[in-house]
Amino acid sequence: MSAPPAATPAQVLVVDDEPDLRTLYELTLLREGYQVDSAATLADAWQHLQERRFDAVITDMRLPDGQGLELLQRMLVQQRSERCIVMTAYGSAENAVEALKAGAFDYLTKPVDLKQFRSVVASAIHDRQPPARARAAAAGPKAPDRSPAGGQAALDRLVGNSAPMQQVKDRIARVARSMAPVLVRGESGTGKELAARALHACSHRADGPFVAVNCGAIPESLLEAEFFGARKGSYTGANADREGYFQAAQGGTLFLDEIGDLPLAMQSKLLRAIQERQVRALGSTQEDAVDVRVVSATHRDLAADVAGGRFRQDLYYRLNVIEIVVPPLRERRDDLPALCEALLGRIAQEAGMPAPALSPAVIDQLAAHPLAGNVRELENLLHRAVALSDGQVLQVDAIAAAAPPAPVRPPAEVAQAPDAAPPGLPSDLQGYLDQREREILVRALHETGFNRTAAAQRLGLSLRQIRYRIARLAIAVPGGDDPNDGPLSA
Repeated sequence: MSAPPAATPAQVLVVDDEPDLRTLYELTLLREGYQVDSAATLADAWQHLQERRFDAVITDMRLPDGQGLELLQRMLVQQRSERCIVMTAYGSAENAVEALKAGAFDYLTKPVDLKQFRSVVASAIHDRQPPARARAAAAGPKAPDRSPAGGQAALDRLVGNSAPMQQVKDRIARVARSMAPVLVRGESGTGKELAARALHACSHRADGPFVAVNCGAIPESLLEAEFFGARKGSYTGANADREGYFQAAQGGTLFLDEIGDLPLAMQSKLLRAIQERQVRALGSTQEDAVDVRVVSATHRDLAADVAGGRFRQDLYYRLNVIEIVVPPLRERRDDLPALCEALLGRIAQEAGMPAPALSPAVIDQLAAHPLAGNVRELENLLHRAVALSDGQVLQVDAIAAAAPPAPVRPPAEVAQAPDAAPPGLPSDLQGYLDQREREILVRALHETGFNRTAAAQRLGLSLRQIRYRIARLAIAVPGGDDPNDGPLSA
């Protein structure tokens, strides 16, 4: 029996005008089993591209007869299939962002770290013919499923076929294959983490880890250790070496939820880690290269935070290379029936009971709710309605009973008659202010169905700030720990 034919090596074109660097890149790629061609100018590179197809193109940003971006733009115009990696000078963050926005698969910063160089090139041709060194491994256990079906399943978890949701799904599918950082924007409870997970599942990193981080839930004193790792003895309680989120997400996607809650000092360190793709663990003397795609999310207006000095402008532009906006539920009410069916199915499965049917009257009643907490509030409402329902069909009265009580205006908010005398000065100012603050917080919590994330958004607070105030003022929240603070799944 004859041996199967050897797989064709992946084809890579290297474009750089410095002979020593060009030779270094060629030798590195040849050792990995790739077939390599090289060019020193834009004209020479384009000649190679006209003659045949490649799997990947690696180009310097500055060339004697133009910019590497010109080559990338020509390739995009002709809809060529090669993935383009752009090399930029150290610290040229603007060039890197410009290249990613123009459609580059990824970028490398000079002087290039060869380990990172090999990793990025391998990622660029991930779905193509594996290099010679990888062929032996290909004959072993079956690789994880990276078929389109895996990504489609993740997209299907974003329930709804309304026009706004279809735009979100289409955008995720388009940008998933790039390495460009993505900023997911949307109100609390809209499903930003689901969008990030779909982005990961549709990408070439789908078989790598997806690490989700709630930036607003980490104590400020532990941020650096949590993100970058720590060595034994680097701080009180560090009894062993530990990896950080960047190391845990190696080869996959790092999802930074509520990125707007990060303090400015940590924003600076995060920016450097993203730009240089290297992190230094707390207590370590050396930096380690990391290979992660960063996807972040926020319900805040980061542009306004930048203008107000609360968020670094350079980090904002680095994170917001590609933006995905998840619409609020009020803008996609056509999706309510499908959402309710999916949520009720999961609620019933968790409770070990058959899913109750939905009548048109119940859908109409749900549609009349403001649902300011979006899908998360809808899920809570259905949870309570199922608990109060006594039949196989969800009743209108169960939905009415499940709705949070209408807020009661505290006496302090009752308007005084024009001729009423102004109130006297309080004898205990702090007690008076605490009472007013408590009334406002209780009202916000009632109006959002005790969803602390939504209440914080209403009041312009971070989740950490509202938690602190609730604890300080001893406000009772039904059910103890708020399940709404966790990741949304719908």
